[in-house]
Amino acid sequence: MDESAVDFDVAVVGAGPAGTTVATLLADRGLRVVVFEKERHPRFHIGESLLPLNLPLFERLGVAEQVARIGMLKPAVEFNSVDHPQPQVYRFDEAFAPCCGYAYQVRRSEFDAVLAQRARASGARLVEQCRVTQVDLERDRVSLGTRAADGTEQRVRARYLVDASGRDTFVAGKLGVKRRNPRHTSAALYGHYRGARRGEGEDEGNIRIFWFEHGWFWFIPLRDGITSVGAVCWPYYLKSRRGDPADFLQQTIALCPALAERLAGAELVDGATATGNYSYRCARMSGERWIMVGDAYAFVDPVFSSGVYLAMASAFRAADVVAETLRDPARGAQLRRDYERTVDRGLATFCWMIYRMTTPAMRDMVMSPRNPIGIKSAVVSMLAGDVYRRGPIWWRLMCFRAIYYGNLLRLGRRSLAAWRRRRLAIQPQAIHATDGSG
Repeated sequence: MDESAVDFDVAVVGAGPAGTTVATLLADRGLRVVVFEKERHPRFHIGESLLPLNLPLFERLGVAEQVARIGMLKPAVEFNSVDHPQPQVYRFDEAFAPCCGYAYQVRRSEFDAVLAQRARASGARLVEQCRVTQVDLERDRVSLGTRAADGTEQRVRARYLVDASGRDTFVAGKLGVKRRNPRHTSAALYGHYRGARRGEGEDEGNIRIFWFEHGWFWFIPLRDGITSVGAVCWPYYLKSRRGDPADFLQQTIALCPALAERLAGAELVDGATATGNYSYRCARMSGERWIMVGDAYAFVDPVFSSGVYLAMASAFRAADVVAETLRDPARGAQLRRDYERTVDRGLATFCWMIYRMTTPAMRDMVMSPRNPIGIKSAVVSMLAGDVYRRGPIWWRLMCFRAIYYGNLLRLGRRSLAAWRRRRLAIQPQAIHATDGSG
């Protein structure tokens, strides 16, 4: 990038789903947009399971057909518990409208590349293998320092900055506003398998969740015959790992007989990866000339596969904030307040259930659902991504919460013992990570 091309309307840090979505939307409005990505597409990324409410976003971006071509149909979520004899399936077609009735499982390398190509086609400038190393948030502009893979350094100026850096939390790190989530801490160990036993027919693409003593597993079938398998565990358990993460993943799978049966004879492809502690939220989400989207602001336990949807949904809203603020700066503060309230509301809806997923009361409810007055349909809607509007699911989810608290009291000592175990389990630990996350 030469000195004659360093001024932009918007600079975006990160070319994942959030970054490329916001870049596309802003470039489509005629703004000059540059996106900096530290790697090169296609690149590996975990988080392969999408939600039904992603599909309308794909339509609005004009990439629905491309995603369908690379995706594995995902019509349902299946929960498995050692304490309950049968799996419980939540089908997305049981949700309230506007749920699409299905979603997709995707290889993130392919999916992210589709969105990156769409950003390029919109006119956004995508600079790959280039890190943003410095940021100065000045009153009338943002100034960035960048370093390319060959060591070339460059200054870039923009009228607005979008932080879509994911778990790198670029702006939060510079401002010192990243906070460990005191209510939840977890880490993960995962790999890809060839030859796993999947479901039959349409159910082949279901995501499967397996609880076990130290956390839960995901089982995500991909279109090319590979199945993504990961364990999201309390930090104390991953701290006990010694030696190769692939061996530890196999040992962990053995603790869950129902999953081990599905992987009997399957081959682990390309080893396993261990992540460090993850669950955080930033003390600030935006400022006068900057805004965070997706995981750059917060990340929680991925049990509901909400990451890509929350990232893209926040990107759509952030694009409106940025475009309207650049057009009419006087509206900026109010637009940011509205954005922050909406993003936090969606996160809070998911988090309430995530924080309680390991309790006996919640597990019993998930594994023995009832649908009086549409309560199960409301839960399915939430699982599908319907977490922002105050529509027909809201009061039903409040009823679901009331039933949960009743069960909590009914189980008495079991609930108290589970609470004590969880309080100890969420204490942060130093993890032997293999992905640089510590």
